[in-house]
Amino acid sequence: MATNESISIFSSASLAVEYVDSLLPENPLQEPFKNAWNYMLNNYTKFQIATWGSLIVHEILYFLFCLPGFLFQFIPYMKKYKIQKDKPETWENQWKCFKVILFNHFCIQLPLICGTYYFTEYFNIPYDWERMPRRCTLLVRCFGCAVIEDTWHYFLHRLLHHKRIYKYIHKVHHEFQAPFGMEAEYAHPLETLILGTGFFIGIVLLCDHVILLWAWVTIRLIETIDVHSGYDIPLNPLNLIPFYAGSRHHDFHHMNFIGNYASTFTWWDRIFGTDSQFTAYCEKMKKIEKKTE
Repeated sequence: MATNESISIFSSASLAVEYVDSLLPENPLQEPFKNAWNYMLNNYTKFQIATWGSLIVHEILYFLFCLPGFLFQFIPYMKKYKIQKDKPETWENQWKCFKVILFNHFCIQLPLICGTYYFTEYFNIPYDWERMPRRCTLLVRCFGCAVIEDTWHYFLHRLLHHKRIYKYIHKVHHEFQAPFGMEAEYAHPLETLILGTGFFIGIVLLCDHVILLWAWVTIRLIETIDVHSGYDIPLNPLNLIPFYAGSRHHDFHHMNFIGNYASTFTWWDRIFGTDSQFTAYCEKMKKIEKKTE
């Protein structure tokens, strides 16, 4: 009975999302995207699309999203938005980070990506244009993936900070006390597997088309690179998302090695009180800013 009710609620929610999407204006990029998608399907195999396509999407987007933060260090105007102004980026740290990132991407993540094709085949995940979900449906499913990943990340990340295991795994990620965008996936291989599992849980539960894999990768990379950027940009549109953690929230975690364990949202830290030191810090900074005005 409970299962049937859950299915009924989910179906009703899906219909509501589809109705809202039908009211939105036509996407001007839909036709060229459709042509590009069908060209890809006609010229490449499912294995090539799921494996090499996913790798290319990940690599291009990762370094593309890292680019603004990388350029900020050369723009004097942007220094006022850097959170830890006393800890500038260094070429030595960035080069070391880059090498570890490449190792993680090609020696840890690539073997996992190779399983994407077999996942889509086993669960009969479609590739065709006709069954591709509409925009709102895709965004809602990506939001569901984000909630699932954030929950997994909070509890496993907090566990990795346990004094008995911290120095063996998670300490690698905290090597840079002042984070920068490219450092988002700088981690011990075991951490890449442990925390990365949260990314795939949502896919297993919610994936109804291969496009969700790439859409969720895109959103997750935007979020994790943003919170590791080291810059708090006032006009950042991500800050408009309710309960979004943001760069200042995660920067505090790197600066103090405690609290603010969630990846995307603030609710788990608020529920368990692991943001108390961050809240006190923000209040202190506001008082300082008022005195200096």
